[in-house]
Amino acid sequence: MPGKHFDLRTSPQETAVIADAAVGNLAQRLAHRLLDSPPQPAPDDPAQALALLHLLDQLQQAAERLQREAAVAAARAGAGYPQLGAACGLTRQGARRRWPGLFHHSDETPTEHPMMTTPARPFDVLLVEDDVADAMLIEEALSERGARNLVQVTDGVAALEHLRTPGNPRPDLIVLDLNMPRMNGRELLKVLKNDEDLQTIPVVVLTTSTAPGDVTDAYSSHANAYVTKPVNLDEFEQAVQSIDAFYLDTATRPRP
Repeated sequence: MPGKHFDLRTSPQETAVIADAAVGNLAQRLAHRLLDSPPQPAPDDPAQALALLHLLDQLQQAAERLQREAAVAAARAGAGYPQLGAACGLTRQGARRRWPGLFHHSDETPTEHPMMTTPARPFDVLLVEDDVADAMLIEEALSERGARNLVQVTDGVAALEHLRTPGNPRPDLIVLDLNMPRMNGRELLKVLKNDEDLQTIPVVVLTTSTAPGDVTDAYSSHANAYVTKPVNLDEFEQAVQSIDAFYLDTATRPRP
C-alpha cells in the first residue's frame, strides 16, 4: 500500500540535529532581517533574543500547519493513523489526537457519508454503526488492507434508504452493529434477509454484545457471521481485517 513504509538514511537523533541546525540558522537570519541590526548585538540588549523567540514561535506554527498538510497528503495516498504516528514518533491514538478528522467522520444524527473515495479495488462496504469512535477504528483497519469505498450510516432506516436508492452501488459487504436508534441491527438484519434483492449481500454482525441470545438470534436471522468487538485496539483492528480478508479477498461474492 502506498505510504505504508518509508526509510531515512539518518537515525531519529541525527535527523533532529540536522533539523535543529537548519531551523536555528533560518530563525537567526530572519531575526537579523526583521531587526535590521548587526549580527552581534550588545550583551545587555534583549531585542535580538526577543525577535528570535518571536520567529521561532512563528516557525513552530508554520511547521504545525505544514505537518497537517503532509498528514492529509499521506492519508489521501493510503496511509492510516498507524503510519502517520510512526512518522512522528507517536502512537496511532496520538496521531488521531493531533490530526483529527482526516477521514471525514461525523456524529450527526442518522446520515450517510463517503469515508473514502476512488477505491483502488472495486469493493463497496456499508458500515451500519452509530458509534463514531468505532467507525473510525473500522475505517482505519480497512484502509490498512487497501482502499475501500466505505459508506457509514448510523441506523437501520438510513441503511435501507441507502440500499434502496437507485444509483447507489450495491455493497459487497455489510458490517452491522446491533444497538442503534430508530431501527436497530437485529431489526435490520431480519429485513435484509427477507428481501429478495438484498438477502445475498454478506452481513457480518460486529458488536460489543456477547449475550448468547444475541448470537443465536443473529444466526437465526441468517447473519453470515457474528464477531464480538475486542476491547484491545490491536485485536479490534485484527478482527476487522480478518472480516475484510475473508469476505472481500477469499470468499466468492454473488453477482448482483
